[in-house]
Amino acid sequence: MTNLQPESRVFMCCQLVYANESQQIQIENLKALIAEHKLPIVLETEPSIEKLTQKRRQQLSQTSTQPILILDDKNALSWLSNGLSVAPEWDKLQRRVVSAGRKSELLLQAAKITSDSKVIDATAGFGHDSLILASTGAQVVMLEQQPLMALLLLVEQQRMSAVANWQKLMSRLQIIHTDALSYFASVNSVPISESNRAVDVVYLDPMFPEDSYQDSKTGKGAKVGKHMQALHQLARPPTSDEEQQLLQSALAVVSHHEQPSGRVVVKRPQFAPQLAHQAPSECWHNEAVRFDGYFVS
Repeated sequence: MTNLQPESRVFMCCQLVYANESQQIQIENLKALIAEHKLPIVLETEPSIEKLTQKRRQQLSQTSTQPILILDDKNALSWLSNGLSVAPEWDKLQRRVVSAGRKSELLLQAAKITSDSKVIDATAGFGHDSLILASTGAQVVMLEQQPLMALLLLVEQQRMSAVANWQKLMSRLQIIHTDALSYFASVNSVPISESNRAVDVVYLDPMFPEDSYQDSKTGKGAKVGKHMQALHQLARPPTSDEEQQLLQSALAVVSHHEQPSGRVVVKRPQFAPQLAHQAPSECWHNEAVRFDGYFVS
């Protein structure tokens, strides 16, 4: 999930509630990740005075005035959103990642990437779509502007890199804390070379109003899951002008140095309007979601 406009570097105070005192190594690791990736987060650590049950998490969520991270007794890090703990949980996607292919994944039908491709996921969020993209063997750059989300992604990549059958996939992911427009500008300012490969696909999954999931006529549509509910707390949908800027900037990236077959793929709820009200070159959809493809000719 990525806001569109660059923001001034304002530090976010975040409460880290941990299960027991034996977790100091894990806490120091979190602080090291924050420092290494220059995340504007100040952790205020606090041991939990009682077991981190669902009831206790709801109490914490109701009384805190700042974002809360939970480090449970299994050393799993999550963000407390409206009393619910949310995290990337990439291991729960293992079966989907292993079986991912164009027959089963609309995203891969739209992206048409190979193991030689370079992809930018400009709105990474919890990183689930990045995993599907990287399952093809492609290199995926994941952009995430929200520092809290970026930290969750970095922790999850580190966790899964310790699992043998996930290591190759993790090595194909590069997580960067930045806004999309600034990164696009930096890509276009650097000549294509062996160390700076041309981008084949830019993938966009921008926020949209919560009612976009329903058909305006029938009121029917997909139910919003807890991960998407959480993201709606951190980001707002882009304005029409911002949508236009985002789409044009993304197209410029895949057109850089006259890429012959670059494309921008935009994920939308099935009933949502087209991004920036621009008709795509082609679209793929099921009952819940639609992928609009904008091709560079």
